Amino acid sequence: MKLSQILFSQGFGTRRVCFGMIDAGLVRHEGRVLDDPHEDLDTDGLVLTVEGKPWPFHAKALILLHKPAGFECSQKPKHHPSVMTLLPPPLRNRGVQPIGRLDEDTTGLLLLTEDGTLIHKLTSPKHHVPKVYEVGCKHPISDEQVERLLAGVVLDDDPQPVKAAACERVSEHHLRLTLTEGKYHQVKRMVAAVSNRVETLHRSSFGHLVLPPDLPAGQWRWVDGWPK
Repeated sequence: MKLSQILFSQGFGTRRVCFGMIDAGLVRHEGRVLDDPHEDLDTDGLVLTVEGKPWPFHAKALILLHKPAGFECSQKPKHHPSVMTLLPPPLRNRGVQPIGRLDEDTTGLLLLTEDGTLIHKLTSPKHHVPKVYEVGCKHPISDEQVERLLAGVVLDDDPQPVKAAACERVSEHHLRLTLTEGKYHQVKRMVAAVSNRVETLHRSSFGHLVLPPDLPAGQWRWVDGWPK
């Protein structure tokens, strides 16, 4: 792929902007300044240095973000900043969007991509992609509450019971809940349905991905694809 096309595909700006970056000597590869916008490069494993920062080529971006509290998973937030402000401009330019949503006060693992097929795959209930939540409850968690969450509870807007794929009482007030669907405020409503209340909520894993313990809140990393 031509260098100018690579920069454009990665979200570095319009074609004119990408030509300007190359002309200004802002793009390097393995220490060499790339000054020909028409130079063909092999994109397999390609890592450019753009404005002094490494940028690995990804035909489709898949981003793992450690979402902090106080951010909305929306392109047009109403009351708090968007999680998009935590990403660099090239990713925002590419149109990445959250795969599902976490509430403003919920923290943890959030995936973002511009791949519509992948978004559908990971959010469709029929694919049963597990998501694990660490739930801090207001009241002590009883064995009966765990059993009810596993058996299924009825939410206000759906006569069909919803149940946890797995449920574990980690400590008196800490519940680990695994869900394979993503209804509105589902964790909070399920916990409320068994006469308890969510005080803190943190997503620790999504599918095969676990939130890296060394990734600070507000930071992100590339994910190299999703298993087929």
